[in-house]
Amino acid sequence: MVRRTRDEALETRNSILDTAERVFSEHGVSHTSLADIAAAAGVTRGAIYWHFKNKADLFDAMMNRVVLPMEQMAARAADASLDDPLAYVRACALNVLERVVSDPQCKRVFEICCHKCEYVDEMLLVRDRHIEGRKKCLSHIEGGLRNAAKKGMLAPHVNPRHAAVGLHALVDGLIMNWILDPGYLPLKREAGRMIDLYLDGLRRAPAARAHTAKPRRTKQPARALRPQSRASDTR
Repeated sequence: MVRRTRDEALETRNSILDTAERVFSEHGVSHTSLADIAAAAGVTRGAIYWHFKNKADLFDAMMNRVVLPMEQMAARAADASLDDPLAYVRACALNVLERVVSDPQCKRVFEICCHKCEYVDEMLLVRDRHIEGRKKCLSHIEGGLRNAAKKGMLAPHVNPRHAAVGLHALVDGLIMNWILDPGYLPLKREAGRMIDLYLDGLRRAPAARAHTAKPRRTKQPARALRPQSRASDTR
């Protein structure tokens, strides 16, 4: 009986979150109230407040369903046991881009966050949490790049913090622009190339191979031996 009640509560919570995604996507966050979500979900406002403190809390829960698995993957980038942390950072960045393209829920949530949410009034709390989430993401990327630097994979001039900000801006910008206009670029096909183009600029150049081959001898043509003519003695 207790398990059934718990399962029903979880089902109601997920139904509210699914409905919030749809209504936020249709009308925008600032133009959607909890009463609108309750009506669309077929539940009371009390049911929403049972699961969420306010609209900002509901919005965070909606985001976390998509973002947390990505954060958990990125958190391992600083693991010293990774043989190739740069390849792992690449995989994390590519995972985000590919999920946005292939997962309708992921695309919808990022679209709401990027283009249909205003950080005003009660949503100011979401802005603060968004900033904290960005800091955490940057920390994971930087940890992965520092890990790569320790293994000699980055060029000596590369600052891991600056490189992390650049990679985050690249991925964030690609998502924002592609969601705004999918015709911006074929993201599914080009995502890997975009990431590689950036990361290749961070890599340590392979050591130049010493040229140990013996110099080739060039065969000199034999000169015709001509007898030297001496000037006649006119004395």
